[in-house]
Amino acid sequence: MLRRGDRGNAVRDLSTRLGLRLRSHPAAHDVFDETLETAVRAFQQQRGLRVDGICGPETWGALIESGFLLGDRLLYLSGDMLRGDDVAELQRRLNALGFDAGREDGILGPETESALRQFQRNAGATADGVCGPATLAAMARVSGLAAGSVASVREREDLRRSPLRLDGLRVFLVAEPAMGALAHAVARAMGNLGGVVGLDTSGDDASVLTAEANRFRAGAFVALTNSGEPGVRCAYFASRSFRSEGGLCLALRLTESLRSIRDDVDEPVGRTYRFLRETRMTAVVCELVGRDQADARAMLTAGLPDVARALVEGFRRGLEEPRVEEPPDRRS
Repeated sequence: MLRRGDRGNAVRDLSTRLGLRLRSHPAAHDVFDETLETAVRAFQQQRGLRVDGICGPETWGALIESGFLLGDRLLYLSGDMLRGDDVAELQRRLNALGFDAGREDGILGPETESALRQFQRNAGATADGVCGPATLAAMARVSGLAAGSVASVREREDLRRSPLRLDGLRVFLVAEPAMGALAHAVARAMGNLGGVVGLDTSGDDASVLTAEANRFRAGAFVALTNSGEPGVRCAYFASRSFRSEGGLCLALRLTESLRSIRDDVDEPVGRTYRFLRETRMTAVVCELVGRDQADARAMLTAGLPDVARALVEGFRRGLEEPRVEEPPDRRS
């Protein structure tokens, strides 16, 4: 965790990398000052991360991944799953050509490898699941045929044809420890409606919790968190060229429901938080309280039953009554 006031080689490394990503950032130095904090905030905003000016694991990971361009290295399915902007660009190109690589999340998993092999077979190349110079050359030859994203189209059609139902659905719910009482109330209400709920209020690292949700084989994921900004908002996964249609539906319905009891609810936002990016199911993050809003925390505690009911109702409607539509603001 690097923040204003820190010094040393790690700060210089951060400053150097930001200088390469943000052309307006000045020369590297080893003091985390106001200028560097502004640069960190600008990078976080650009990447759809929480904008707090602190370089934690998510910001550092995004900074490393942003250094990879398609063609810099061989891309293939590995045990650790390669990550980077080059993977996201490969996914974008495959989806645009009609080979469903799944979400354009910059994580090379089984869906991306399968789409890559399908493309290689159709292009008459060796279907080895390795993206190198020959595969990129084959993509370049047919790039004029690319349009849209088959993954987005498939997800929209799935929502229209077979919306999810809370009754019988496996839901994984996580909450920061301070929101434990609210999380338990939400879990009970979901259980009463037939949901099979896995609950974690440990406050563990996001990657640990997303791995737990994936092992739980959840059909939907909800995180109740604090925010670094005033107000309430619901976030869904959206990268530069892709958005989760199911996540957007959940975020829209949750926003409508929360607005029935709160007057400080912002529009849904597309984000690349680990909770949204690493879970393999429809996911949403509800940022309910700004970190420094003591009054809002008190209101949340006092109105806990109403907030819990609004969350459950919005979640249920987002699953059972999906309306695929353009959000007011995709990535703000």
